[in-house]
Amino acid sequence: MSGQLILVATPIGNLGDISERMKLALEQADIIACEDSRHSGRLVKHMGITSPKYIVVNDHTERDACDGIIEAIMGGKTVALITDAGTPGISDPGSLVVQAVIAAGLSVSAVPGPAALIMALIISGIPTTRFVFEGFLPRSGRDRAERLADIASEMRTVIFYEAPHRISRTLNDLAIACHPDRSIAVTRELTKMHEEVWRGSVSAAAQHFATVEAIGEFVVVLAAAEAPLPADENLIKEALVHEFSAGVSTRDAVDAVVKKTNAPKRVVYALALLLNNKEVTNDK
Repeated sequence: MSGQLILVATPIGNLGDISERMKLALEQADIIACEDSRHSGRLVKHMGITSPKYIVVNDHTERDACDGIIEAIMGGKTVALITDAGTPGISDPGSLVVQAVIAAGLSVSAVPGPAALIMALIISGIPTTRFVFEGFLPRSGRDRAERLADIASEMRTVIFYEAPHRISRTLNDLAIACHPDRSIAVTRELTKMHEEVWRGSVSAAAQHFATVEAIGEFVVVLAAAEAPLPADENLIKEALVHEFSAGVSTRDAVDAVVKKTNAPKRVVYALALLLNNKEVTNDK
């Protein structure tokens, strides 16, 4: 009889968030898979669990640990997977393990619990109906620039994590990429003694966090971008005619006009085809 993998959410800071199911799952597990046995050992000891057996699953060992976890489950063992804080697999190790266990045809279950991104979202005061989670933003280079551009035009609420030594720079980059009045909530130390939620505009956030000492892990919630006003059809046609008169291709003309007008590409493309068809008809 095969065992199973159980993903167990643990407190993101406040040990009062330990649930009965969380404790029971860790007590009954044959193996606890964790990022750091010293860190997790303190939590396990606090719950009164004695002599636990650990497998280390972190960014460096996750792929190699999959084989050992699968072997244990196939041998009838129950493996409880936890991270240093919060829900496993959310910008923390665990996702690859889940995929590998499922691919092996084995059982995966979970004990739900704390998740910093959800807590930050619901206390932010920013709409929660539609949202997207970005994890940690790329630190530099083209990937970072492209991600910031995506966020600037994102039509859903955006949530992401940030380290204290990068929060000021990230907020400044957002103030440049986004409309300066776009609403934002910057949270830190959630559930802990010094929990803080700063709410305001992106530009004000950049100014505020440039002058204060950043301590603790941050979760940032950014309001959705406002939908661009639809461009006037005649204006789009005039811009296309101007591009065509310069001898550019339809593709290049469409790209240029989309940038100028912020009109949806499909609309500009349809009008470009219409203009081209008219020219062909007139030639005949």
